[in-house]
Amino acid sequence: QVQLVESGGGLVQAGGSLRLSCIVSGRTFSLDVMGWFRQTPGKEREFAAGITWSGGRTNYADSVKGRFTISRDNPKNTLYLQMNSLKPEDTAVYYCAARRSGVLSSTPNEYHYWGQGTQVTVSS
Repeated sequence: QVQLVESGGGLVQAGGSLRLSCIVSGRTFSLDVMGWFRQTPGKEREFAAGITWSGGRTNYADSVKGRFTISRDNPKNTLYLQMNSLKPEDTAVYYCAARRSGVLSSTPNEYHYWGQGTQVTVSS
């Protein structure tokens, strides 16, 4: 069906940068929207950024707007999240996700496929 594999997480100091990658395989032609979500222990998964495959239209959570950039390389079936000016509050497990819809969404239960996540830790 669809498989998502994230990479690029790690430990970084506040103010630093990381780039997350998500390789998408399987029936990728059935997907219209990709997103990045994040989750910390004891908290609900929250939306960070989303993008449409065809048009590259994006939306961002207010908490990351101006600092994070979502992008995709369609021939490589790869999704990216460039994270700059990182803050300790950005510490979380980051997940890439996909949905079979062309409408951008910030709701986790509207995404159909999920990766296993990659840990991002920002120290102060």
